[in-house]
Amino acid sequence: TALKTGSTPSGITMTSTTTTTLKSFDFSNFHRNESLQKQHGLKVPTALKTGTTICGVIYKDGVVLGADTRATEGPIVADKNCEKIHFVAPNIYCCGAGTAADTENVTAMVSSELQLHRYSTGRSSRVITSLTILKRHLFKYQGHVSAALVLGGVDVTGPHLHTIYPHGSTDSLPFVTMGSGSLAAMSMFEKDYKDDMTEEEAKRLVHAAISAGIYNDLGSGSNVDLCVIKRGKTEYIRGYDQSNQRKERRQYLIPKGTTRVESEKVKFVKDTFATKIIVEDDNDVMQD
Repeated sequence: TALKTGSTPSGITMTSTTTTTLKSFDFSNFHRNESLQKQHGLKVPTALKTGTTICGVIYKDGVVLGADTRATEGPIVADKNCEKIHFVAPNIYCCGAGTAADTENVTAMVSSELQLHRYSTGRSSRVITSLTILKRHLFKYQGHVSAALVLGGVDVTGPHLHTIYPHGSTDSLPFVTMGSGSLAAMSMFEKDYKDDMTEEEAKRLVHAAISAGIYNDLGSGSNVDLCVIKRGKTEYIRGYDQSNQRKERRQYLIPKGTTRVESEKVKFVKDTFATKIIVEDDNDVMQD
């Protein structure tokens, strides 16, 4: 409510009141959902839990990224050997956690934009460019695009490693983890990380971090994938370690007669001959 005071030419003071009605929260959808649940027995859909362990570390000459290969659909393992390390540019790769469709499409979109940028400028892509495109896109959708990313690459300014959260916030650190197994992976980094590691030391550390997520998180599992990025060369290693292979399969030997046959009935089926239709050149049809 606002009061306005003024005076007329004759000196009389006039006061007017203006009332502005502010919009409040709308609970109509809540009452609709409650009615659908009570009257029709419909359940409100819930969020589907996802699981992944992804991480990355900067070493002396570049960046090493790592990921597990288990794709889950709630309590179901949908894919045992999926790719979670996505191509962004020849010198930039991105690990994705969250909804598989979101991570794949977001990284493909950025990869396409960077390719056009390279055609236009004739220069290799920079990591900060891909980071800016990703964070702006995710922030625009306010977290509804479920993509938690670990972005790593090497450009003219050196190695870079970033995390991008689904709402668009970012971190820039020497070692990062994301996903449901990130706490187990982070424990390995905090224990064994050191500056200026060699490539083999960095690969062993990332392998240990992903393995910790695989063995301590139900949403992570199967194999370990690595991606080593350094100046002028990128090596994507699928199946660096297959730590969850079955060592032996149980053979079931069931003797004949274990299951009792209650009745047996044999029905003979009469053979039927199909009619063959021959189409001749003069469009006459003959039947055999």
